[in-house]
Amino acid sequence: MQIGVNILNFGPGASPEGFLRWARLCESLGYHSLMISDHVAITPSVAQRYPEPFFDCLATLTWLSGQTSRIKLGTTVVVLPYRHPVLLARLVADLDRFSGGRFIFGIGVGNAEDEFKVLGQPHARRGLIGDEDLAAMIALWNAERPVSFKGKLVDFDDVAGIETEQKPHPPIWVGGASPEALKRAARFGQGWHPILFTPGSLGQAELAELKELAAKQGKPAPAFCPRIRL
Repeated sequence: MQIGVNILNFGPGASPEGFLRWARLCESLGYHSLMISDHVAITPSVAQRYPEPFFDCLATLTWLSGQTSRIKLGTTVVVLPYRHPVLLARLVADLDRFSGGRFIFGIGVGNAEDEFKVLGQPHARRGLIGDEDLAAMIALWNAERPVSFKGKLVDFDDVAGIETEQKPHPPIWVGGASPEALKRAARFGQGWHPILFTPGSLGQAELAELKELAAKQGKPAPAFCPRIRL
């Protein structure tokens, strides 16, 4: 078992100096990972739990990668529909390289309807966007030839492959516990990353279903990597 820490990159008291103290403390104590959350537009529904100031997850982790040397750095979780997949593939690859291959790509499809509206994304189709984004990014990472992708909502041609430090790409931890999230984890994930309100709040049924879904894909079941509120 490996234990990581989720630090707060938002709200009163959030500061670069504070993030750096947390990162160095966690690394010195031997924790496996340090992870932070993602939002872009702090709308009324988001502000209830994630108030300003809010520091971008990828920019913050890229900065911390230069201030640490061993601890893994991850997102819990990047909301896939908030960024174009080509841009996100580039940002993830750069962070993975800057950190020397220490990045964990925790992902989800989000839920804040007002934030989706601000960013011009269809909330009702966020699951489809997330799946197509992941497929497009995986196709781009380390491709030796230009990549074209044709989906229902994601469509581009002749984009050069983007190199990551980890091969074939940084580990993908898929958030969420809905049936669609389990399917996403089985299809794309190296880890399943649900939020648990207590250590015992998730039964074995979901883990068994995830194993069965992965077997249908001809893949091993993703590792169980929960975020537990203590």
